[in-house]
Amino acid sequence: MDRARFELLQAMPFFGGVSDATLDFLLGGARSAVVSAHGFFFREGDQATGVYILEKGRVAVCKKWNGRDVVLRYLSQGDCFGEMALMDLQPRSASIRAMQDCHAIELSHDTLFRLYERDLEQFTMIQMNMGREVCRRLRQADDVLFRTHMQADGDSEDTIIRTT
Repeated sequence: MDRARFELLQAMPFFGGVSDATLDFLLGGARSAVVSAHGFFFREGDQATGVYILEKGRVAVCKKWNGRDVVLRYLSQGDCFGEMALMDLQPRSASIRAMQDCHAIELSHDTLFRLYERDLEQFTMIQMNMGREVCRRLRQADDVLFRTHMQADGDSEDTIIRTT
């Protein structure tokens, strides 16, 4: 077992409440993904193959707009990506581009399915943690959308509901 990988997963909310034995199991089925600077882990529209945990490097989360990649945010060591497509079984909603040489742990659909077959309780814990992470990111996006809307529209009568 790679102790650094094990400790990285232990420190992540994604794996909160997950047993050491389960982390060992997941790491045993994990793949190492190495992407050189300016390369892609995956592109918007690709089919999901797994979730990634960034061990080293920095990536940009990008979406296409008018033929160009627009950066939504940056992720670094200990961040995960790809979980949304893993949960909803839809194509990737964004691209992940390496800003520098990167190393990541990839947990595939197959590995997570094997965990489901082996230990439903631990699988459920991971799914709940993934759901919490997606909800946290949705709340952040809602806040950005709200602030942008309010800055653009201000206190117009169409946006303010009077309670008196």
